[in-house]
Amino acid sequence: MEKRDNLIEKKCFALLENAIANQATDIHLVPLKDNYEVRFKINSKLETSSSFPPQLAGRMISFYKFLSSLDISDKRKPQSGSFHKQIQQENFSFRVSTIPSVNMQESVVIRLQKHDKIVALENLCVEPVWEQQLRQATEERQGLIIVTGPTGSGKTTTIYSLTAHCVNELERHVITLEDPVENNHSHLLQIQVNERSGMTYAAGLKAILRHSPDVIMIGEIRDAETAKTAVAAALTGHLVLTTVHSKDPEGCFYRLMDFGITPEELRQTIVCICAQRLVHNEQEQTNAVFEIVHGDLLDQLSDGIVKGERINIPTELKIETVLQRYGNKERLRHD
Repeated sequence: MEKRDNLIEKKCFALLENAIANQATDIHLVPLKDNYEVRFKINSKLETSSSFPPQLAGRMISFYKFLSSLDISDKRKPQSGSFHKQIQQENFSFRVSTIPSVNMQESVVIRLQKHDKIVALENLCVEPVWEQQLRQATEERQGLIIVTGPTGSGKTTTIYSLTAHCVNELERHVITLEDPVENNHSHLLQIQVNERSGMTYAAGLKAILRHSPDVIMIGEIRDAETAKTAVAAALTGHLVLTTVHSKDPEGCFYRLMDFGITPEELRQTIVCICAQRLVHNEQEQTNAVFEIVHGDLLDQLSDGIVKGERINIPTELKIETVLQRYGNKERLRHD
């Protein structure tokens, strides 16, 4: 029995090493009729790598779930978690997400992220003016800075760049509240939400406030509780960095209102909204392009939403126009 378990362990880690060697950002284990197909996501494209018999794949999935502290016995509901491992003398985080499929089989996606992978703001932004605007936003002492965009638009990369700037250049105390902690960073004090043990977003925020942070990073706003936590932190005199899934800055406002945040609360707290996409050039380098709304334009947008009026953002600033300016060479990657 121990020998079989060792074999499963070796195959699981060999799959991770193979994905890293191929510079994959995700591993997909997809149940088919007669087997499980392994697909690597490389440069935003899924490429078939190999296949496993269903019984072997099932044991491998159970091992990944064990490493991620998930319920191995439950195959009927979606689960997500993460684990960390050193591979090739580098530290990696692996986020495991499962969903049930037919015949009690599970489909699994494992996202790969290297620890302490920080992109400096000057290397992130295509145009220097965006770097200046982001730096200016982080100099605020309180309020909400929101990075928005669809899945895979690089929001997490940007938010970690901003936290690194706050720590290294502004010398501020930054604490993060994440569900889960996807990527360990040595410059941050990171707190993981764990509702089963009572560490909810609300409880985590109370604990964080006792540690006198200057900046709080909330990984993603995806429900009403998280939204209210972020607004409460901003109203208590802290700078809050977070991400929201939406198309553009105006859509970000309405998304937060869907979560029960009032327009007046948004007007009082938001100091900057950055809609983001990724583009690549002829040298296959990936950078971010932005539609940044702050200052007077943000005041006009928030006042218009409070009054129920539509405010037109200048066309040249809109993210769709910016993408066209750079040849619309958009590349999505994991964020």
